[in-house]
Amino acid sequence: MVQLELVRTRTEEIKKAEEYLNSIRTNIQFSGSSIKTIVLTSVQPGEGKSTTSISLSASFAHTGYRTLLIDADTRNSVMSGSFKATGKVKGLTAFLSGNAELSEVICDTNVENLMVIPSGQVPPNPTNLLQNQNFLTLINTVKDLFDYVIIDSPPIGLVIDAAIIAQNCDASIIVTEAGTIKSRFLQRAHEQMEQAGAQFLGVILNKFDATLDAYGSYGAYGGYGQYGEYGKKKSKNKKKKK
Repeated sequence: MVQLELVRTRTEEIKKAEEYLNSIRTNIQFSGSSIKTIVLTSVQPGEGKSTTSISLSASFAHTGYRTLLIDADTRNSVMSGSFKATGKVKGLTAFLSGNAELSEVICDTNVENLMVIPSGQVPPNPTNLLQNQNFLTLINTVKDLFDYVIIDSPPIGLVIDAAIIAQNCDASIIVTEAGTIKSRFLQRAHEQMEQAGAQFLGVILNKFDATLDAYGSYGAYGGYGQYGEYGKKKSKNKKKKK
């Protein structure tokens, strides 16, 4: 089996944000024991969803859970830069197109308990591939093999792929960069993911410094579930204006 090695920079990022990632993982676990397959998306590219997907997967793995990370952002995968392969890799698109067996696309990693399915070559019809029977077969199979499956998907603000993936998953999360996305676009993304049918767990507000009295700053990561709190504050402000 081909092994993927998590590069040093990513490993260091995970260690720096370990406490925060543990809190996200715990929130997910408290959301229900039936939640095993989780899709992460964002509104636009560059908000940190892939880094968060890798870090969250590593957090589950470090805790002892058998974890699978699937790179389903087949149009513009950035995850390949986070792993170095020890051999020739067949990816997700090869399996979905019927050109590889599942055992050929699941790669071991240098992180104990963590395995990865890379995105593979860019296909001419990525949305169609996600809608075929092979994808459903994949999800149903890996749910029995792993404790948790984290799926990194394309930005929902650009293509519908994340919502299609969520239809076959237990839950979804949106990752957004602090101060870059207007609330109406985040609201629209939230609605699209909820309409897909999977339980919507919340929003990870990324790339801001959250200073807590007792614990200090967590650096590049922000708060979990900030979307709901933002909505409450916004409603209160509207009432005051009236």
